[in-house]
Amino acid sequence: MSKSLQDQLLRAGLTNSKKVKQAENHKKKQAKVKRQTGQEDEVKLRAEQQRKEKAERDKALNLKRKAEEEKKAIRAQVKQLIEMNRLTGITGEVAHNFVMDKKVKKINVTDKISDQLAKGRLAIAELENRFELIPPKVAEKILQREPEWPIVLNEKAPDTGDEEEDDPYADFQIPDDLMW
Repeated sequence: MSKSLQDQLLRAGLTNSKKVKQAENHKKKQAKVKRQTGQEDEVKLRAEQQRKEKAERDKALNLKRKAEEEKKAIRAQVKQLIEMNRLTGITGEVAHNFVMDKKVKKINVTDKISDQLAKGRLAIAELENRFELIPPKVAEKILQREPEWPIVLNEKAPDTGDEEEDDPYADFQIPDDLMW
């Protein structure tokens, strides 16, 4: 109530000072409750917003962690494929040069193995800073799982056999000291 209205009601005898004070106290309490409720709503809204932001961060972190775990599992599968399918006893005296990561690398193998590598019948995979020889089917499986894995796989040459029927040079022998 406004002061002038309160004064008029007091003069008219329709109310007393005790009731006026009660009305003022009630009005103050309502204003206080209203302010507190507004503050509580604001605090609730802020808390809810913080919870949503935290949930989004947690979700993004979980997705990142899951992707890293999947990548780690794929790398373990590739490592296992190479270890299970690598050829042993292939070291020889012939240096076979190949390109990996834009650098020329060298591995010593036998003549037969070097020929198979050149024709795409064998592939070279890098595992823990070593070069391993693996079958081409295994190399293709590895490249399907992990396209970034360092593998050298030449295009498969058609199997023509050692001797051709219409070879005009079949009667001539190739010197032993001639290497291509």
